[in-house]
Amino acid sequence: MEAPLVLPLPALLLPLVALGYLSGSWLGALSVCRLAGVEDPRLAGSFNPGFSNVLRVHGPRLALATLLVDAAKGVPVLLLAILLGLPPWAQGVVGLAVLLGHSYPLWHRFRGGKAVASAFGVMLVLTPGVALVCAALWALLAWRVRTAAVASLVSAAAAPLTSLWLAPDYVVVVIAFTLLVLLRHLLNIQRLGRGDEPPL
Repeated sequence: MEAPLVLPLPALLLPLVALGYLSGSWLGALSVCRLAGVEDPRLAGSFNPGFSNVLRVHGPRLALATLLVDAAKGVPVLLLAILLGLPPWAQGVVGLAVLLGHSYPLWHRFRGGKAVASAFGVMLVLTPGVALVCAALWALLAWRVRTAAVASLVSAAAAPLTSLWLAPDYVVVVIAFTLLVLLRHLLNIQRLGRGDEPPL
């Protein structure tokens, strides 16, 4: 009886990374706003094609739809990575590809979103406890401070510490996600310093 064929890790990982990037590059905000027949979110508010700007410009109904798309789009490829038995670091690489696709989509001249909703979806698969804690923190801060950037920055910074507690095998992965989210918010940090960051 022949032994089952086991593909080496790179042969499994590279196609999943490509699929992760492709799925991440689907910007939910653009699809939702086009279907609803409303203005492109890149033309108003903070000019960002993401959940918080759709909330700012078009209200909670379309923002919720955007959040669902951006959070869910990476789930199939991440579940596949888990089913194929990839180790946590490799699952994280696939998740990072999803976030990079969202942040730097080739089809939109590398001008994407801030990766917060997509990071929530990725972590909901890989580290569900961390994702839920950070989402609760984001919602609390957004309600109290009324500024999406503050909520996103604080919840992203809290993710590695929460991972140490709830998902220690994924700490390095979560740190990589956090660094990308912080990088994508550099302009927001500058605007916060000047006091002209648009509120929710």
